[in-house]
Amino acid sequence: MCNGCAHGAMASQNKFYKFIVVGGGIAGVSCAEKLSSLCPEDEILLISASTLVKTITNYRKITKTLESFDVEERPMLSVETGCPNVKVVQKYVSLLEADKHILHTVDGTKYQYGKLCICSGGKPKLIAKDHPYVLGIRDTQSVKEFQNQLSTARRIIVVGNGGIATELVYEVEGCEVIWAIKNKSISSTFVDPGAAEFFLSQLNKDKSKEEAPSKRLKYTLEDDKSSASSTTKLGGALGPDWSTHLHMTGSMQTSHQVHVEYLVEIQKLFSPEEFESAGLSESEVPESFICDKSWPVYVQLTNDKVYGCDFIVSATGVTPNTDPFLTGNQFSIAEDGGFKVNDHMQTTVQDVYAAGDICSVSWELSQHWFQMKLWSQARQMGVYSAMCMVADGQNEDIQLDFCFELFAHCTNFFNYKVILLGRFNAQGLGNDYELLLRVTKDLEYIKVVLQNGRLQGAILIGETDLEETFENLILNQIDLTPFKDHLLEPDIDLEDFFD
Repeated sequence: MCNGCAHGAMASQNKFYKFIVVGGGIAGVSCAEKLSSLCPEDEILLISASTLVKTITNYRKITKTLESFDVEERPMLSVETGCPNVKVVQKYVSLLEADKHILHTVDGTKYQYGKLCICSGGKPKLIAKDHPYVLGIRDTQSVKEFQNQLSTARRIIVVGNGGIATELVYEVEGCEVIWAIKNKSISSTFVDPGAAEFFLSQLNKDKSKEEAPSKRLKYTLEDDKSSASSTTKLGGALGPDWSTHLHMTGSMQTSHQVHVEYLVEIQKLFSPEEFESAGLSESEVPESFICDKSWPVYVQLTNDKVYGCDFIVSATGVTPNTDPFLTGNQFSIAEDGGFKVNDHMQTTVQDVYAAGDICSVSWELSQHWFQMKLWSQARQMGVYSAMCMVADGQNEDIQLDFCFELFAHCTNFFNYKVILLGRFNAQGLGNDYELLLRVTKDLEYIKVVLQNGRLQGAILIGETDLEETFENLILNQIDLTPFKDHLLEPDIDLEDFFD
């Protein structure tokens, strides 16, 4: 039984929970499930903005730090089925009275807590707020709206260069895509220009998809026009394979048509009337694109090129959704707008913790780990925050989890397995490093980062089977100088060599 951490004075009319978790995304559900297993006799409250919550399935430990899993969206009551001591409610938080340990929701309900973990994620950074032809991709509601609009679209413009933009550009068929990015190479949030070049050949290649049935159950939200358009009432962030098995097809009988505009941002949006009165003309498009003199919206980029399209997808990241919790409370806020947390996931407000996209770590980081707001780190932080809440309530010491020792992330881009380890893009290494590459066109891309002869990071694209070996080499920091000329030779079995 879990003891301790009950808050002393409580209003008798307010329902008391020893633990309250806000957020139905990966971090929040992972936190609530871990609390349930650690404290089976305590009642736990999970507050979700959506009737669907994110749950982890098919979890697999690949190496000591690398993991893979699927994310399923399930009705929120499914959490109660798996965790009988967790109560899930669909509400929106309006106010936190941290000094009284009271959480308010917009329907007027007040909840008293012993310890609170905020996992309310982020809200999209839209290039134009409340614009009828700009759609942000963030959660289930926005994806549903995107599919509806795409079904009649001939051309879209995608703005952004992160994971969601990369997956979306690859998956859309039957519709022309102009991909506007502010960087010199695609997918630069995750990979270097060399890997981007490796991916480029896949951009306009016809995809051969296996018509296999989805292994995961699918649930849909009831139509809710207010939630689809609101930027404050957000569901959980999309999971690692959000685009898998989704039907993303436009109105044209074409396969894959993508044109990339590099080093640009959106300068201005025009309605058809504004476009005509400004005396502008559309920039030249690839020969395979259609020529149409009438589009519902026109986009002028910072390179002064102008393109018409049916709608614009804003996939330019998110900002931490801290607004409902700030009034009257003394949170320390990081540069990115997130709550600063220490190595116990505690904010600067007593008995308030945070995990996932809403938090920014402020402890001294290990040599090979850094925060990158990904679903893998959201799961790890959610679980670890639950462990910290329980340990702190029992006045027990807890060591920083090993998952924060080495950055490790597994995903898929352009139908390739992608593994990122350590300082995979030489983050924080200055200019004092060297790179080793092995590239086999359309098959694999391997890059390792060395500093002073020791492995600091790696990018593995394709079925390389090198993740465990490279993880060990980064963690062990052995001097590879005598072997570096042969480190990536395909005929050498590194696993046996360094065993």
